[in-house]
Amino acid sequence: MAQEFVNSKIQPRKVVVFIKPACPYCRRTQELLSELPFKQGALEFVDITATSDTSKIQDYLATLTGARTVPRVFIGKDCIGGCSDLINMYQSGELLKRLNQIGALQ
Repeated sequence: MAQEFVNSKIQPRKVVVFIKPACPYCRRTQELLSELPFKQGALEFVDITATSDTSKIQDYLATLTGARTVPRVFIGKDCIGGCSDLINMYQSGELLKRLNQIGALQ
């Protein structure tokens, strides 16, 4: 169930962030991404606490990405890491470049 759930969310032309609402790093990630001009439907925040499989989802994310922590940020099919990785990409200009490559921005 956890594997199918995660895999169904990750899509080539979309940014997906797996979060827990109480996590301050997740909130910071949401704030940063929400400031960008995404196309309708190209950005999704997935609250893993809204399922009964939170722990299993994190276990699968660890298998998939090498880390169990949230947020886990996927640009297309690639996991770029968490909050600090996202901020570093944003500051270097790499984030906007990657988002444009997958066609996520207006």
